Parts: sequence; C-alpha cells; structure tokens
Amino acid sequence: MPRKMVVIFGASNILWMVFAVSQAFKIDISPESKIIAQIGDSISLTCSTTGCETPSFSWRTQIDSPLNGKVRNEGTKSTLTMDPVSLGNEHYYLCTVICESQKLEKGIPVEIYSFPKDPEIHLSGPLEVGKPVTVTCLVPDVYPFERLEIELLKGNHSVKKQNFLEVSEMKSQETKSLEVTFIPIDEDIGKALVCQATLHINEIDSQPQVRETTKTLQVYISPKDTVISVNPSTSLQEGDSVTMTCTSEGLPAPQIFWSKKLDNGNLQLLSENATLTLIAMRMEDSGIYVCEGGNPVGKDRKEVKLIVQAFLRDPEIEMSGLLVSGNPVTVSCKVPDVYPFDRLEIELLKGENIMKNKIFLEDVSKKSLETKSLEMTFIPTTEDTGKVLVCLAKLPIDEMEFEPKQRQSTQILYVNVAPGDTTILVSPSSILEEGRSVNMTCSSDGLPAPKILWSRLLSNGDLQPLSENTTLTLTSTKMEDSGIYVCEGINQVGISRKEVELIIQVAPKDVRLTAFPSESVKEGDTVIISCTCGNVPQTLIILKKKAESGYIVLKSTDGAYTIHRAQLEDAGVYECESKNEVGLQLRSITLDVKGRESNKHYFSPELLVLYCASSLIIPAIGMIIYFARKANMKGSYSLVEAQKSKV
Repeated sequence: MPRKMVVIFGASNILWMVFAVSQAFKIDISPESKIIAQIGDSISLTCSTTGCETPSFSWRTQIDSPLNGKVRNEGTKSTLTMDPVSLGNEHYYLCTVICESQKLEKGIPVEIYSFPKDPEIHLSGPLEVGKPVTVTCLVPDVYPFERLEIELLKGNHSVKKQNFLEVSEMKSQETKSLEVTFIPIDEDIGKALVCQATLHINEIDSQPQVRETTKTLQVYISPKDTVISVNPSTSLQEGDSVTMTCTSEGLPAPQIFWSKKLDNGNLQLLSENATLTLIAMRMEDSGIYVCEGGNPVGKDRKEVKLIVQAFLRDPEIEMSGLLVSGNPVTVSCKVPDVYPFDRLEIELLKGENIMKNKIFLEDVSKKSLETKSLEMTFIPTTEDTGKVLVCLAKLPIDEMEFEPKQRQSTQILYVNVAPGDTTILVSPSSILEEGRSVNMTCSSDGLPAPKILWSRLLSNGDLQPLSENTTLTLTSTKMEDSGIYVCEGINQVGISRKEVELIIQVAPKDVRLTAFPSESVKEGDTVIISCTCGNVPQTLIILKKKAESGYIVLKSTDGAYTIHRAQLEDAGVYECESKNEVGLQLRSITLDVKGRESNKHYFSPELLVLYCASSLIIPAIGMIIYFARKANMKGSYSLVEAQKSKV
C-alpha cells in the first residue's frame, strides 16, 4: 500500500509539471491584425515565444508559396522582412515554433495594393469651340483594380463615373481609364476638368485611397476673318516703298506670318509681325504676298498681289581679266532689266572717244525684262592708265516722262605692266674671301611696283625663301654661303627672275704632310710622301725636296709622291705648298733613310747572281786561253785531234 501511494504521488507530480510547462509555453505575432501594404513598401512580421529557452522557428504561407522575404532568428524572436513588397507577398503567413516536444503555430494575413500615381488627363486634341474632343482619365498601375472607381468632373458637375468590377484571374498591376467625348463651348473657358480615382483597399476595415488630377480648360477659336490692308497701293514703281498690315480673329489671338509665294508654289517666310514694310522695291519684288493667321487649332490665309513696274538701271562694266599692257582684253557693257529693249542704244567710250556703239532694233514678241550687252576687245597701253571708260545706255520713252532717258556707269582704267628688266647689284663683288660681308640689291620694273623675293637655289632645284627686302645682306660669310641666289620681281600679272652666283673663297687650311709608313725608314723600303688640305676646293698642292741649290719639285699624283727602294740620298727635308687665290700654307717633314747593317747571314740576290755568273765565266775563259796557245804552237787547231790525243 505505501508503495502504491508513492507511485501515485510521483506520477501526479510529473503530470503537474507537464501541465505547468504547457501553460508557460506560448507564441505571439506582431502586428496582431492583418497588414495592408502598397507595392514597393517594406514590412516586417515578428514571431516571439515565452516559456521556451531554445525555440526553433519556421515560416511558411498557407498555400506553401515562396516567402518572398528574408528570415532572421534571434533567441526567442524570428522576423520575416519583405522589402520591397510585391504581389508575391499577398498571402496568409504562418509562424511555427517547436520547443522540445511541443509545437505551436500562429498566422497573419498580408494584403497588397498598388495605387502609386495621380491620374493623368489626356485630350485627343486642342479644345476648339464647336468641335468634339475626347477626354481620357488614365489611372496607372492599379491593384486590385476590381475595387477601383473613376469619376470625371467638369467644374462641379459629374460628367461620368465608372466602377471596374471584373475580377482578374492573375495578380497584376493594370492601367485603367475612363473616356468621355464632349463638345466645348465658350462657357467652358477657364473651368476645371477633374479626374478623381478612388481605390477601396479593404471593404470593411480601412478608408479608401483617393487621388485626383485637375486641368484648367483652355478653349480655342480657330482664326477667321483675316484682312489685308495695303498702303499706298498694290501697283508700284521701282524704288517705291509699301506697307501691308494684316489682322485675323481667333482665340488665342492668331500669330501673323507674312510670306511670298515663289514660282514653284512654295512660300518664302518674310516676317512674323502684323505689318510688313518693303522699301526700294525692284521688279523682282512683284508677286503674290500671303498673310496667314495661326493658333494651336487652325490657320486662316489671305493673299494680295503686288505689281512693281521696272525702269532702266545703271549699266554694268565687266572686264575679261586684268588690264595688262600689250595683252588683249574684252570689255562688256551690260544693261539689265530693260523694257522695251527695241529702243535701247549702248555706247562704249574711252575718255571722249567712242570705241563702239549698238542700237537694238529687234522686235519684242513678249513683254519681259531682258539684259542687253555690248562687247569690245582692245589692247591696253600704259597711256590708258587714268583714262575713264564710260558705258552709256539710252532708252527714249516719250510716253513715260518720269523715266530717265539715259543712264551710265564709269570705270577708271588702271593698266598693269608685268615685271621686267630685273637686275642684281652685288657689292663689293660676287667673289670674295670668307668672313667678309656682301650686299645684293635687286630691282625690277613693273606696274604695280613688283614685290621683291630673294631665294637660294638648292641642289634639288627647289628655292629656299630668304627675304622680301630689296637688299639681301650676308655678314661674316662662310664657304657654305657659296651658291646661286635668285631674285624674283612679282606683281599680280607676272614674275621676272634674275640669278647671281656667289663664290666665297677660303685660304688653304688644315694642311697635313705625312710619310708612310714612317718618317724613318731603311734603305730599300718603299715610302709614300702625302699632302692633304681639309675641305678647301680648287687648292693647288706642290711637293718639293730641299736641295743644296734650292728646292726640287717632285712629280706627285693627287698630292702623293712614292719612293721605290729608298736610297740614302732620298733622305732629307720634304715640303708641301698648298695655295689658292686667297693664300697659301706650307708644311715640311724630314725623311731619315738608314743603311742596312752587315750580317753573316745576309746574302743579297744581286751578289748571288754575280757569284753564279763568275763560276761559269772563269772556266770558260781558261779554256779559251788554253786552246789559243795550242793553236799558236801548231799554226792550227783541231778539236777532233785534240780529243784524240787525249785518248
């Protein structure tokens, strides 16, 4: 019995402890009620526990969709953050907590909406009185659009209201619009056009979201009743002025544009002012002028035709080219825009002398302005300079007394002369010593006076410009200044050229006298005596050897003298004389020729030849003497017998 009581007591204690633990372990979610968030916002759900030291958290949606958020667990709390909120976050979210063998779960709904922008009001065109126009009220990126309501108001009057009750099968943001067509009237000017959009996010708990856009109505009236006034008249004379004023009615007030209609039908814009003034009018100003009143909703046009009557203009003198003495030139006298040209007479005069005249007698088949001309070719001379060339045009028009009966143009003749007789004066001379200065002065005749240009002729034939002064001065001249210098006289009708050769002479320098291989040689050696002069052209080189009676001139080639098999008498003083027209330089060296020393092993080729010859000649002489003696003893001598006797 006591054992049973102990067991019962222990079991009751365990049950009591389990009950106590189960009562202490619980879960909470904040916020406590459902969340309504706009797309693009950031929201956080926090799940917390009590009565468990090491809880294990997990998050899920009721339909096991992706969380589309980030989970962060810290101790007894777990936070699910959705940033930014999107349509994928519209779910019933559940937080599950496991503590040892216990598991608790709690959920919270998240509802999403999109209503980011104010409505937009669009008009199909400008509001023009009496013409239908369509107004569109556009609400962009709405969700859920089945709870959207759009209303269009003009002033305080509702024009149209629309609810969008259709349910979309897919969650998406959509743009909804309301369209209304109406005909503007004058009384609509200045009224407010209001587009109001209402989104009922939650039918029970929350207030609806309202956005609106207002646009003040600007009603236009197309231009009309355009009128042109012309002062003094639409019929004018050349040189007159005219003022044209244009008016046009409309709302807003039309802007005025003045244009001229071209031959191809296009319009050439002239002015944007209501008044157009043309001064000093000419024949080509005749034509149709157009006034156009324009505003944003239309245009209205009015035309007026101006007629400008032409009269004779001054003639125009043209030359085929510059007047150059001795060269033919053609003079043209043109009379532009003549009518009637069958009465025209043109005269060309030089001074008081008539060079040529012409009367145009051809019939005029049509009324038009034409240009007539008279041409003449002559050869100008220098005596023509300063004379006046006159082109005189005469047009007798008896019935038009206001028209001048003659007009003329004049031109003073200026005859050019190409450069010539170009001369160069060189001082002191074109040939001079290095270091001296030289002045080269150039002159050239011509009209206008030629411009002087000094150049140097390069080796490749090109000219190197040096100066544009009349005198070219070279100071402290050097040998490299030698060359051909060119003077050119230049004007607008020609070039004259003259050349001069400048020679800079330099005294010999850098003279060297050498003996090769050395100034001290042995008897029988070959020696070359050589004399050179550095960088001086046209230098005479003379090689000499000093003798008792003076100097002996050596026969050298290009300043070199060769001694073959030097002998003792070749020793001595050798001298080089380098000279030109400017000066000379002398150089000398002493050549030492040493005799060969006696040597037992020395045997010269000459002695060898002499030795061999003597060894043959001496026996031959002995034999000759022997046989001669024999012959004298016998009176005769036989070589055969002599040989026999030996046998």
